[in-house]
Amino acid sequence: MEQELFDTMTRLEMDATNLEALRYESAKFMAMLAISKQAKHIVEIGSGAGYSTLWLAYAASITGGKVITCEIDPAKAEVMQANLTGAKMSDYVEILIGDARELLRHRDEPVDLVFIDADTGQYETYFDVIYKRMGSGGMIVADDVITRENELSDYVTYVQNHPNLESVTIPLGDGLEITVKTTE
Repeated sequence: MEQELFDTMTRLEMDATNLEALRYESAKFMAMLAISKQAKHIVEIGSGAGYSTLWLAYAASITGGKVITCEIDPAKAEVMQANLTGAKMSDYVEILIGDARELLRHRDEPVDLVFIDADTGQYETYFDVIYKRMGSGGMIVADDVITRENELSDYVTYVQNHPNLESVTIPLGDGLEITVKTTE
């Protein structure tokens, strides 16, 4: 890991205003998943200051991939861009500002890995927008499924009972739902 990336990640980890960020162990695990599956087309829904984006960009730098990240708040997107620039990871990320549900409906590139960490009431909708562009083996990682269990129970039930998916809740960080598309 390059020093600029390490320094930016460390600063974000220590920043008390960044408490909503993905936890370190979850972020590193997600990057390891992306690297192990050689994900080239990575989508992030909800990026905040860009901590998880930096981890995904790091994975993309290893796999030769690209991250498309969606952030609804322009101010957060601006902070994220500054963090990506400071970490020298901007070349691996395309930032889309606006509602991910609408932004992603107009894209057509394949998707290898999706990370969802946005409005908990929309996880199913985010999933549905991306699902058609995922091939067999495509992966969805959803954050907060344990700490926001009541809000995300419908999503978890949905993916765990979907006939073309295998899904499991991992008690890492705030809880990750790891879902793999098994058949078209």
